[in-house]
Amino acid sequence: MLDAVRRETPILVAVALPLAVAQIAQHAMGFVDTLMAGRLGPDALAGIALGSVAFFVVAVVLSSTLFAVGPLVAQATGAHRPEEAVRALRQGVLWALALTPPATGLLFAMPTLLRVLGQDPTVVELASAYLRTVAFAMGPLLVFTALRAYLEGQGHTRPLMYVAIVGVGLNVVANQAFMFGRWGFPALGLAGTGVATSLVYAAMALLALAYVGWRYRAPSALGGRWRWDGPTAREIVRLGWPISVTVGFETGLFAVSALLMGRIGAAELAGHQIAIQSASMTFMLPLALGVATSARVGHAVGRRDPIGARAAGAVGIGLALLLMVATAALFRFAPGAVVGLYLDVRDPANALVVGHAVVFLGVAAAFQLFDGLQVTAIGALRGLKDTRAPMWITMVSYWLVGLGSGLALAFGAGLGGVGLWWGLVLGLAVAGGALFARFLVLVRRWRPAPTPLVDSTA
Repeated sequence: MLDAVRRETPILVAVALPLAVAQIAQHAMGFVDTLMAGRLGPDALAGIALGSVAFFVVAVVLSSTLFAVGPLVAQATGAHRPEEAVRALRQGVLWALALTPPATGLLFAMPTLLRVLGQDPTVVELASAYLRTVAFAMGPLLVFTALRAYLEGQGHTRPLMYVAIVGVGLNVVANQAFMFGRWGFPALGLAGTGVATSLVYAAMALLALAYVGWRYRAPSALGGRWRWDGPTAREIVRLGWPISVTVGFETGLFAVSALLMGRIGAAELAGHQIAIQSASMTFMLPLALGVATSARVGHAVGRRDPIGARAAGAVGIGLALLLMVATAALFRFAPGAVVGLYLDVRDPANALVVGHAVVFLGVAAAFQLFDGLQVTAIGALRGLKDTRAPMWITMVSYWLVGLGSGLALAFGAGLGGVGLWWGLVLGLAVAGGALFARFLVLVRRWRPAPTPLVDSTA
């Protein structure tokens, strides 16, 4: 087992590092949109904040269904069955195209929902301008997700890094053109941000498509007749819908926490935003490791190598914990430096917000460890094609334990915002522990027959 861990570590790191850069680059696209919208004024900033939340929820929940392509490709790759990997890719792209009309329709309907939820009409009108144009990003985004899952399943992640970096640069240029009317283009304001995002995702999808077509010529990944393949299409849905629901549980938990924090106070909400934004940025590292772990466990399963599967899971989870210990130390021992990235900590007008942010970052130090554990454990389980049990584990952990304890501590025990944060920590701790335990049980029970094949990706 130790020899397997030593062999696995450099391979998994090589897969995960480009993914980490790609994740951070994609995360930066939303940051760039917010930063540039701020130049249009505070109302526009509020509009992009509301619109981007609506876009994020729809995009993440629907596109995560296509994450199922990754484990299917990984196991087929490990078993040296490239035709099965190609079949999974094609069914993923077809599902992406099928999901595009309902996803686009949901974004067009979002302004009505936001009004029903009592959001400020002026802000909703600004968000509507953004949502009407960014809705056209859904098709390219979904297709790109399927292509990305295929490359992740193959373990070929460096092209994704380059595509994401190109996307960030193109996003800046397109925002300049369509938000502010540079180089003869019309100045569309927030609607221009949506146009820019749609163009960027279209470019990213085309780049990924071109690479896949060039890299996987035998068997041709893109040539020949494209048609629905019942068993593979159903397998994507069987594995994908629990992933989508799991992502929805996590996204919903953090959205509800923000709404509850807003009820406690504006300063608490601002401090919470700083802490959660910082935690979400560091989360990109274990998230990349989770995807890489899924691919490497899937490769081991495909080549019928139980020791390799255990080693891949152990390495991914162990590296995530090491990384999150480092970021936890930053949050615990240098919170002022983190808050200083967002606010002038010496300005007395910011003192209340800074104080709350520092406290929340102290709790986020514990949050980091359990967040890293749960995301890599989920990745390891996806490599085993286990997605339904993690869905139930996260539902109980996030909504019953996490939100329940957060409400009790914040409002019952009178701890306020810090109580909500400790609730998040407890929810992630239960989820991480349960998911890790399930991986250990499943991988130890798994007893495939014949002798493992040689790992062609090593």
